Amino acid sequence: MYDITEWKHVFKLDPNKEITDEQLEQLCESGTDAILIGGSDNITEDDVLRLMSKVRRFLVPCVLEVSAIDAIVPGFDLYFIPTVLNSKNPDWIVGLHKEAMKEYGELMSPEEIIVEGYCILNPDCKAAALTDADAEIGLEDIKAYGRLAEKLFSMPVFYLEYSGMLGDVETVKETKAVLTDTVLFYGGGISDPETAAKMAEYADVVVVGNAIYEDFGQALKTVDAVKK
Repeated sequence: MYDITEWKHVFKLDPNKEITDEQLEQLCESGTDAILIGGSDNITEDDVLRLMSKVRRFLVPCVLEVSAIDAIVPGFDLYFIPTVLNSKNPDWIVGLHKEAMKEYGELMSPEEIIVEGYCILNPDCKAAALTDADAEIGLEDIKAYGRLAEKLFSMPVFYLEYSGMLGDVETVKETKAVLTDTVLFYGGGISDPETAAKMAEYADVVVVGNAIYEDFGQALKTVDAVKK
């Protein structure tokens, strides 16, 4: 069983984007705590399976973030189930999750499932549009969602998702201050070691995604920046 409370850094790979085998090997052997596979656009079972089979050659934990029911495949170490707490559409909070349980509930192993309480905070990102998230909320609302994730729903992860833009450090700091047991993930705008280290001061886990495809060398350096 993997202990996410010990994680500091995660690389997030999009099955719909291209990455070379050499780059994938470098990511998997970089010292990152996990490879998270997930995305918002055109996620297919074939693409997820193809990417998973390559990551599985390495010792790093391989995690599927479930964003499409028909792209759930067996063989991952963990399954992250996002629930978008600031969505205005109940499908993204509980509706799609019910459908997944209806179809796959009997096959799911509880120790492999991690529920993520998402708070999407970039109103211009694809994830916000897809999930109808109320992304233009203030700090007090964000902190309230954090408390809700931990105190009411006992979610193991609260995820501040800025997807494509760098978030506010003070918001990350203030959010972390209201969490005791729930692990705080941060994702969005991590483009180099400096931005990674800045967010790692307060977030428990820093997720690096877009930088892999935009500046691979800088993305790779984020591991040491966060771990140190």
